[in-house]
Amino acid sequence: AGETSYIVPDIIVEKVEGDYIFTINDNIPSLTISSFYKNLLARGCGENVNSFIKKRLESAMWLIKSIEQRRLTLYKVTEQIIKIQRDFLDKGIRHIKPLTLKEVADRVGIHESTVSRAAMNKYMQTPRGLYPLKFFFSGAIGGASGKDHSVLCIKSYLKELLEKEEPRSPYSDQQLTNLMNNKGIEISRRTITKYRKEMGIPSSFKRRRFD
Repeated sequence: AGETSYIVPDIIVEKVEGDYIFTINDNIPSLTISSFYKNLLARGCGENVNSFIKKRLESAMWLIKSIEQRRLTLYKVTEQIIKIQRDFLDKGIRHIKPLTLKEVADRVGIHESTVSRAAMNKYMQTPRGLYPLKFFFSGAIGGASGKDHSVLCIKSYLKELLEKEEPRSPYSDQQLTNLMNNKGIEISRRTITKYRKEMGIPSSFKRRRFD
C-alpha cells in the first residue's frame, strides 16, 4: 500500500478576537553570510582567492535577497486575499468574491505574473478549511442587481440544486439556467452546461433514475 501524503500549508490563517491574522509557514531558516569568509576577504588572500570569495559572497547575498523578496511578496498577496475575501472567511463559499490576479497585483504594486508565481503550489489553512491559494482567484458572472457573483459561488448554487432535484425528473440545463436567473444570477444555458461538465456531472438524461 502507498504512503498517505499530507499537504503542509504555506500560510496559516486564524481568527483572533474577531479579526484574521496569518503566519507564513515556509520553514526556511534565517540565512546570513558566514563571518569566516568576510574576515578572510578583509585580511586578503591573494587576487584569485579574493575574486573567488567575492563571487561566492555576491551569490549568497543574491540568494538571501531573493528568498526575502519571495517571502515579502507572499505576505503582501495573502494580506490582500484575506481583506478581499473576508466575507468568505466569515460566512462560507456563497460569499466568495470574484477576484483576478491583476486586481491583487494592482493593489500590491507588482506584476500580475509575480502574483501568479507567488500563489503557485501554495496552500492556505483557514478556519473554513485548507485551500490552494489560487482557489481564491475566480472569474465573475453578473447579477440582476449589478452585483457580480464568483464562479465558485455559482457552482455551489448549482451543486445544491442538483442535490435536491427529483431523480425521476432531473433538471435540464435550461431549467437550471432558469432557476439561477430567478436567484438574480444572469447566466446562459451554455455557461451552465460548461460548469456542469467541469464539475463532472452528467447530463439530465444520464442522471435520470426510475428505481
